[in-house]
Amino acid sequence: MLNEKSLNDFVKNIPEPKHQKTVALIMAGNIPMVGFHDLMCVLLSGHKALLKLSSDDNVLMPFFIKLLEHYEPAIAEHIKFSEAKLAGFDAVIATGSNNTSRHFQYYFGKYPNIIRKNRTSVAVITGKETNEDLKNLGRDIFLYFGLGCRNVSKLLVPKGFVFDPVFEAVFDYKFAVDNKKYGNNYDYNRAVYLLNLDKFLDNNFLIIKEDKGLFSPVSVLYYQEFDSETEINKYLNANKENLQCIVGKGFVPFGYSQQPVITEYADGVNTLDFLVNL
Repeated sequence: MLNEKSLNDFVKNIPEPKHQKTVALIMAGNIPMVGFHDLMCVLLSGHKALLKLSSDDNVLMPFFIKLLEHYEPAIAEHIKFSEAKLAGFDAVIATGSNNTSRHFQYYFGKYPNIIRKNRTSVAVITGKETNEDLKNLGRDIFLYFGLGCRNVSKLLVPKGFVFDPVFEAVFDYKFAVDNKKYGNNYDYNRAVYLLNLDKFLDNNFLIIKEDKGLFSPVSVLYYQEFDSETEINKYLNANKENLQCIVGKGFVPFGYSQQPVITEYADGVNTLDFLVNL
């Protein structure tokens, strides 16, 4: 994302801002440096950034900014961190849950804003995937322990789909259960499903369960069966407001859900356009 050609192509049509503004960035902490793209857009659009970091991701971002300042000392004037209540800003980009988004809307609704809610990702399985495709799907499921909005939390599969090849292909990710927090989630969800007499598939580190929901718990992968491509497209359209990306043939390639290109914006909202037009 940060190679010279990509950056030059990204900014070639950006005009200098008429008035430099300060943009407050309230960053999520679900995966490392998840708010970097927003910071990059603020800096490239000629504005200043006021950063409110999540307590779960308050190490890598400051380190990376120090690295930027090492190569370009002037950048220090464009970035500030806020430890206390946010003040002295002109616009807001905030990322959080559906619950926190309501609070963001209440507090920041009078400012120009982008307020993001919960999203997740799905994979469309046809049954014709190669073993390599399914191994790559493992990355989409397990990278960052599945905590990102671009992680696959649900599979859309044909009627009667057999999951054995999926379990075999993702076996290399069995180390996930050795992480205490992931392991606790796995044990808890398995116990709940057993007590409820729910049907599920299990390989000792991943639970696959039929469910109409989109947002599966950590260590659980939901699936839903479909009769036709038309049904799948109808489902995807009905849930587009909750989907960050779709993985599969004809969509984001298997294994690449967590490798967005520089022009992919969270929630499909063009952050750069928003900033240029402040």
